[in-house]
Amino acid sequence: MTEPRWNGARYDEGTGNVNGAMEIGFCDNPLSMRLTKLSRSIEGKVAIVTGAASGMGRATAALFADEGAKVAALDINAEPLEAVVHEIADAGYPVKGWTLNVADLDAINQVIPEVAAHFGGIDIVVNNAGIGAGGPVDGDEYEATWRRAFDVLLTAHVRIVRAALPYLRQSSGGRIVNIASTEGLGATKRSSPYTAAKHGVIGLTRSLAVEFGTENITVNCVCPGPVHTGLTESIPEADKREFARRRVALRRYADPEEVAHATLSLVLPAAQYITGVALPVDGGLTIRNA
Repeated sequence: MTEPRWNGARYDEGTGNVNGAMEIGFCDNPLSMRLTKLSRSIEGKVAIVTGAASGMGRATAALFADEGAKVAALDINAEPLEAVVHEIADAGYPVKGWTLNVADLDAINQVIPEVAAHFGGIDIVVNNAGIGAGGPVDGDEYEATWRRAFDVLLTAHVRIVRAALPYLRQSSGGRIVNIASTEGLGATKRSSPYTAAKHGVIGLTRSLAVEFGTENITVNCVCPGPVHTGLTESIPEADKREFARRRVALRRYADPEEVAHATLSLVLPAAQYITGVALPVDGGLTIRNA
């Protein structure tokens, strides 16, 4: 490191002061100048992202690849998943895709070990796959909607965690992020299957955070508010603008990448003391009263 240089400086033995100007030297290698020790890099980490073919999952897979992770992209929809995998691979990043129905336990127990075998382990799990699930509680299809909501939005999360757990325990710092929703912090009329499942995701996250607290594995969840994804594309743009104007402090819907960055923040090695958190990424939806 370059030493500081003193220009015309004189040391005053009486006061102990140095009179004069100091010229600050600069380090020849900036990396050796770091003042902190915790890493904000996921380079080389193996990350599973479910629901990676679209929306927040696609944005998360791309962001993690940009940040140096080896990405295992999982989705039920083979064709769009292949497009995402090609996009990431064409950018020069390590990636492999697996077609997976997260409601299928046998498929989970087959795919997760394949991911670990292909990449040499698992460090990060992002349970992002989701569906819409609503309807009146007295509706004819309610029972089927309820079962499907819990199969995909909650039960799948814990099944994937269970399958990945042996590998997360071997990681230098396992990270699990479950994608919940602001519906897990509140409620909307005629959305009880979805709302109940998302409340369950937050409860699961907190419970697993306590369970894995001594194992160097953190468990957190992200609660997105209104986001431009496949689940919201059927909403007329005028209705979106009106909802955002009335309910969202930032007066707009989020881009999926904005949610992905919140997820990234929770999987960093430096995030080792953050666990059991339900992080709203909602533009101020949950705090706005008027």
